[in-house]
Amino acid sequence: MNDPVTIVICMGSSCFARGNRNNLTLIENFLEKHNLTAAVRLEGSHCDAECQKGPNIRIGDTLYQHVDPGMLLDILETHFAVNAKE
Repeated sequence: MNDPVTIVICMGSSCFARGNRNNLTLIENFLEKHNLTAAVRLEGSHCDAECQKGPNIRIGDTLYQHVDPGMLLDILETHFAVNAKE
């Protein structure tokens, strides 16, 4: 079995207020819908020190900034090779 992919969501006040509250729910729903919960370790971080570029989400070694729901779905679809619209 492969090691789980780590998704880290910045939960600092700036990122949380700018949309990571909703992004967290979107990620959880996406993972459940596509049966990926066992393949992912979901973590929160206090602050990534990139507040001006938030909301920030890291998947593996890649940091994504200014993440809105549409962008997040595209990122997740690409990373996990699935179509969220199905």
